Amino acid sequence: MTDERHRPRRHDLSDQPTEQLDLERLRYFTQPADGKPTTRHRRRREASTDPTITGPQPRVEARPPGTDTWGAPTPPPPRRRPPERVMPAYVPPPAEQFHDRDRPGPRAGDYDDPRRRAVPHRVRPGAEAAATDVIEDERTAAGYDTDDDAEGYLALEDTPTDSRPPRDRRNRRRGGGGRRPRPTGRKIMRRRIVLGVALACMLVLVVGVAVVGLRAVGVFGPSVDTTDYTNAAGTADVVVDIPQDSTLMDFGVILESNDVVGSVQAFVDAADGQPISGGFYKLRTQIPAATAVEMMTDGNANRVGRMVVPEGLQLDNKEGVDGKITPGIFQMIENATSVTVNGQQIGTDVAELEAAAADSTPEQLGVPEWARSAVENLDGDHRRIEGLIAPGTWESIDPDHSPTQILHDLIVASAARFEEWGLLAENESGLTPYETLVTASVVEREVANPGDYAKVARVILNRLDEGQRLEMDSTTNYTADVTNIDVYGEAYRADNEWNTYRIEGLPATPIGAVGERALTAVENPTPGDWLYFVTIDRDGTTLFAETFEEHTRNRERACENELLSTGCS
Repeated sequence: MTDERHRPRRHDLSDQPTEQLDLERLRYFTQPADGKPTTRHRRRREASTDPTITGPQPRVEARPPGTDTWGAPTPPPPRRRPPERVMPAYVPPPAEQFHDRDRPGPRAGDYDDPRRRAVPHRVRPGAEAAATDVIEDERTAAGYDTDDDAEGYLALEDTPTDSRPPRDRRNRRRGGGGRRPRPTGRKIMRRRIVLGVALACMLVLVVGVAVVGLRAVGVFGPSVDTTDYTNAAGTADVVVDIPQDSTLMDFGVILESNDVVGSVQAFVDAADGQPISGGFYKLRTQIPAATAVEMMTDGNANRVGRMVVPEGLQLDNKEGVDGKITPGIFQMIENATSVTVNGQQIGTDVAELEAAAADSTPEQLGVPEWARSAVENLDGDHRRIEGLIAPGTWESIDPDHSPTQILHDLIVASAARFEEWGLLAENESGLTPYETLVTASVVEREVANPGDYAKVARVILNRLDEGQRLEMDSTTNYTADVTNIDVYGEAYRADNEWNTYRIEGLPATPIGAVGERALTAVENPTPGDWLYFVTIDRDGTTLFAETFEEHTRNRERACENELLSTGCS
């Protein structure tokens, strides 16, 4: 081979020499002539090996470089630019490679540098040299002029492509040492929101305290209307309803809406914190706030619908031996609801209440289930609801309601009170709820000292167990025209369903309003074998006995004290 075929190669990336063939000679052996495949090199090899050919062979002179087979100069081959290197598509590294797992990925519109996205890899020294040789061979096979392009090619290959981030950034991504990771955008936004909310709350608090303080010292002046009337006589009558447990502000709102006072604040200032009970009031319209306060705190002069029922009180009025009439519950209701408003009478009276109690159905009257059968047995008698209205203070009886509605409201509310006092709970009496109520009404009327209630309850229960008549003076006085502790005459012989001198067992109904103390005594009677008792003096001293002889002696003591005259020796 000639020297042209042994030209030295330029060393780009490796110290290993590589042989470079002449392009013209390569064409000579590979390109066809006149469109026909060339076989000259085959004939030459075949001729050299043919044993029949003898003698000297013609010597093939080497062509000068840059000439063809006939010695004519050939144009240089076209220079070809190396192929452009296409950067690989960005593949997000796994989340485990990042120290900050909350670090967001690239967002739309951000600058995307492939070199910053590439993941750097370490290359072994031997592998780098081998890769260089492979690239050189590929360029030679493609027909590149390595002499002319070697310098440019090396410039391309030697260009630093290591776009790895600085070590501190790489360490942050891989969780290594270095500086502290910078917070992500999400964390920064969260911190800003929390800080903004905290500052807003502090601002509201400071402004609120400042406003309250300035208003307290009078900087802002009065913030509410303080209009007030001046005519103490007013212009017209009006009945207002104030709910129980209302505040003074509630009072002011209701009075202002009924045109009683000029403004809420005027009434609150005039009341000056003093307590006022709720209920119905008869007032005048367009009066000064101070006058309204005075009318609502001067006792019961301007109260409507309020009554106080004492323990043991009956529905009907009762006259005593002294001629004094004790108003019954019906009379109290009439007194509480009857009022004249602008010349018109409103409310109810005793006759209307008696008719409603006698003729209305138990459902219309609100009779509880445990008392309904007893009430139905006395249809047409207003006393059938006796004892179903509990004692106590009734603040809000509406004067505009009908008699039936008034009784309904009182009986329903009373039933709730009885249940609160344990009427429906199991007890030691062995009686039904209604029988317990009847027995408690007798106990309440028999003795004046509540400490004796439980003993009297035991006497009644013992007599019921023995089948003995109760013979209680209180049951006789219930139907008597005149109430007298010393019962005599016709009262003993009165034939009715309440006179226990004539009937067996308990009276048909309670004989008065039953209080909590009497009800509790019947539910928990004192243990004992007593069958008799008698009050011996006006202080209410009561003696109990197990036999009739002992009871007779105790009764003589009452005669000696001039408390009794009937049956004395």
